[in-house]
Amino acid sequence: MKPINVGLLGIGTVGGGTFTVLGRNREEISRRAGCTISMKMVADKDLERARRVVGDSAVVTADALDVVDNPDIDIVVELIGGTGIAKELVLRAIANGKHVVTANKALLALHGNEIFAAAQKKDVMVAFEAAVGGGIPIIKSLREGLTANRIEWIAGIINGTSNFILSEMRDKGASFGDVLKEAQRLGYAEADPTFDIEGVDAAHKLVIMAAIGFGIPMQFSSAYVEGISRLTREDIRYAEELGYRIKLLGIAKRKARGIELRVHPTLIPARRLIANVEGVMNAILIKGDAVGQTMYYGAGAGAEPTASAVIADLVDVARMLTADPEHRVPHLAFQPDQLFDIPILPMGEVETSYYLRLRVYDKPGVLADITRVLADLGISIDAMIQKEPHEGEDQAEIIMLTHLTVEKNVNTAIEKIEALPVVAGKMTRIRLEQLN
Repeated sequence: MKPINVGLLGIGTVGGGTFTVLGRNREEISRRAGCTISMKMVADKDLERARRVVGDSAVVTADALDVVDNPDIDIVVELIGGTGIAKELVLRAIANGKHVVTANKALLALHGNEIFAAAQKKDVMVAFEAAVGGGIPIIKSLREGLTANRIEWIAGIINGTSNFILSEMRDKGASFGDVLKEAQRLGYAEADPTFDIEGVDAAHKLVIMAAIGFGIPMQFSSAYVEGISRLTREDIRYAEELGYRIKLLGIAKRKARGIELRVHPTLIPARRLIANVEGVMNAILIKGDAVGQTMYYGAGAGAEPTASAVIADLVDVARMLTADPEHRVPHLAFQPDQLFDIPILPMGEVETSYYLRLRVYDKPGVLADITRVLADLGISIDAMIQKEPHEGEDQAEIIMLTHLTVEKNVNTAIEKIEALPVVAGKMTRIRLEQLN
């Protein structure tokens, strides 16, 4: 088989790691692919940096169109990021009949339907293992390894920055703000950490996994997204007392009336393996009807872990180049004409359990007033802690865990409880999943 020529767009952290690993393991990669995979061109606006990394082993250009329009390039690797120029370049590469490998989860979550449709028309492949979970082969597992299963649910820690922050808050008893500054100092959080701490990055990845797992189009706008910036060290401590840990989870569940698609802080029983995933590591649970529950764990980011996934995609494309397009693995696991437009459930229809924390005035009958509101809405209490007031204070703290209930009932209960004269301030609500 003739050598495969690759053009790389962007040689930052992941691009540099891809170039390094491809060069270091060239012989092993060729043996697996059945052909030589050569990095022939690199495009990056920072020419000096690109030349430092590449040397004389590839053509370096500041114009990405030199790569996507070059007839000698077989595969374009897009590692620019974002949804602006990256989208234009990917679609142009596809229009030119080139296969594409990308790590760009935002691009796929927002524009994947358009990109995959364009690729299907041109009989080219779009591979994106590195878009979710860094070096964890989660896309291949969902798309191929679990293909015999009806996927029931997916739940994952899929953002290392937020997981590092929550781990540090628990271990050190530190505040969210202090740990965020430490994460930025260590390079785990960006100067603008919004996408990580507000759950947007995790939602991009969840939307991709849900599309593959359930055979539905990408639907980022339908996902519920809530981050960790409002969590307090008190909530993390109380969760521990009750036998739980708080993680930012991406959750996709198949229900009778539709798909739950949500990202939010979640209490998980401390005995679960996923509850003990710490630091910047990622972990994803998938429940299939035949295989049961499986777990995938590893580095969710970093130069070489992500490069591992990028190069695995290059090898996959190389292997499939001789295959009839109709017999290639579909982009979203299901044949394009077999995707179902299953509705995404509104958050108010989601059924789960809840952690509720509130401050109340220390008076007789307070608890009875609160439990009456919950009972009227069909919400039952699973566990409760009451913290007595400190000396000189007139307010106590109550923490409750509920059994399964519907979110809209909890919303109504919170509104009614906060209106009681015996309640001081706002309630804290964190969702709870048993994951069993």
